[in-house]
Amino acid sequence: MPKLLSGAEIVFKCLEDQNVEYIFGYPGGAVLPIYDELKNHSSIKHILVRHEQGAGHAAEGYARSSGKPGVVLVTSGPGATNVVTALTDAYMDSVPLVCISGQVPTHLIGTDAFQECDTTGITRPCTKHNWLVKDIRDLSKIIHKAFEVATTGRPGPVLVDIPKDIQFQKTDYPKFKKKNKLNGKVHNHFSQKEIDELVKLMSKSKKPIFYTGGGVINSGPKASELLRELVAVTGFPITSTLQGLGCFPGDDNNFLGMLGMHGTYEANNAMHDCDLMINIGARFDDRITGKIDEFSPKSKKVHIDIDPSSINKNVKVDLPIVGDVQSVISSIIKTIKKTKPNFVKSNKQQISKWWEQIGKWREKKSLDYINSNETIKPQYAVQRLYELTKNKDTFITTEVGQHQMWAAQHYKFDKPNRWMTSGGLGTMGYGLPAAVGVQIAHPKKLVVDIAGEASVLMTIQEMSTAVQYNLPIKIFILNNEYMGMVRQWQELLHEKNYSESYTAALPDFVKLAEAYGCVGIRAKTPDELDDKIIEMINTDRPVIFDCLVDKQENCFPMIPSGKPHNQMLLGPKDQEQNKITGKGKTLV
Repeated sequence: MPKLLSGAEIVFKCLEDQNVEYIFGYPGGAVLPIYDELKNHSSIKHILVRHEQGAGHAAEGYARSSGKPGVVLVTSGPGATNVVTALTDAYMDSVPLVCISGQVPTHLIGTDAFQECDTTGITRPCTKHNWLVKDIRDLSKIIHKAFEVATTGRPGPVLVDIPKDIQFQKTDYPKFKKKNKLNGKVHNHFSQKEIDELVKLMSKSKKPIFYTGGGVINSGPKASELLRELVAVTGFPITSTLQGLGCFPGDDNNFLGMLGMHGTYEANNAMHDCDLMINIGARFDDRITGKIDEFSPKSKKVHIDIDPSSINKNVKVDLPIVGDVQSVISSIIKTIKKTKPNFVKSNKQQISKWWEQIGKWREKKSLDYINSNETIKPQYAVQRLYELTKNKDTFITTEVGQHQMWAAQHYKFDKPNRWMTSGGLGTMGYGLPAAVGVQIAHPKKLVVDIAGEASVLMTIQEMSTAVQYNLPIKIFILNNEYMGMVRQWQELLHEKNYSESYTAALPDFVKLAEAYGCVGIRAKTPDELDDKIIEMINTDRPVIFDCLVDKQENCFPMIPSGKPHNQMLLGPKDQEQNKITGKGKTLV
């Protein structure tokens, strides 16, 4: 007779069969049987966070940087509702999470019992799928299915809600047979005919561009390698969304920089004027398109995506290709090499004028800013951080706001999975707990959260987690004493009515670091910045770095809300140049 296991034992048996090494969580009454079982499973390490939102973001950081699904364990009621922000964040940014939540006993469901909420109802809109386990015999099947759903197709979060009585009940545990990785053939619905059609469009194009997104990174490291080969084979320019940074080297000449609301002048203009746009693993979101009916009006549009529901959702395309990015790019390269072996040579002259035009846009140097010898400019701080860490295989997380955009603009990524940021949801407080998860996944690497003083305070309690587990994360705060992006919009679009955007009563971050038992560093002037950054890097403990930056600096370029993506507000340096030349315009 097979040995009977409790629901709590089955949870851990499933996690072990899925090769889970870490879970991020916070205990509570409805999940205590699972926590009681934790002591019997030494192969799984539990990371105690200080808030369930922090557990979700830490699991996101772990998942994004490692390529493995993140696992979260929370209790019922407020434990489950606290993790909703992180689940929504993961849903928007296609991050594979498996959240296991406790629930009140089955007979109390629907009675408004203590710490009861409709967890599956609340999380239905922000998960790929969720389950309420009603029968102990279904538990193992549901948990294994949860991992499959989270990690295949377009990745995302799932939730398994387990009532407390189910955790105590016993049943047998069927032998687990892990399926082969499904992200390949099962999700590839493209044909060779579609690849041939794409190659034909590419060979005729005079103004092509690759528009790449997070789907390239989600497809795995091989996809990024193939993308680099594709650019080399074609000679086409390439741009990237916020989430796609790192899928192509940021310092390569073919890379036009990030596109979108705070993207480069050349990337946005090339997207607008191109005659062939090849979207690889991105979703045409509003921060990229600007005014949608004026988005790239004369281009043929190709959309390569593993998620068919993303195609024709926001922008109508001419050629949809449904499949895993890695498989599709591989097929494109093979077809080009077979049918058009001299593609670059024959195409070079055809797109030479296009590159000349891109060169003229590049002359704008849209990311330039007016530096100062007295005050630390935030762009300068990020540039110095990049120069001093670029040879250390550094992992960067961010909070959300101006500092996030400056990091995207000025920190050059040359590898995938080194950049973790909240894109679709724009979650303030994401970066610190995400850094915890990244450091857990990569204990020997340098992990830096580029933060804003307003954002970081939303989850600052997770410094306790970093200290408890000896995680030497570096919190690099660009402190301008404002909710910077809110202040910028108020200045430019709301007649300088700075309503409630000044972050008064800030803590002394150096003393706060010391209170948490970690290291506090402060930089006030440009001439001391390098030495202080080096001190931060060389500290083998968690660090809060308070970098006092220019309070009035705005993040440019910027596409104003509701404007087409080729109408960009450029920065003060361009304004000064316009005064010299007599142009006098900043809206180009």
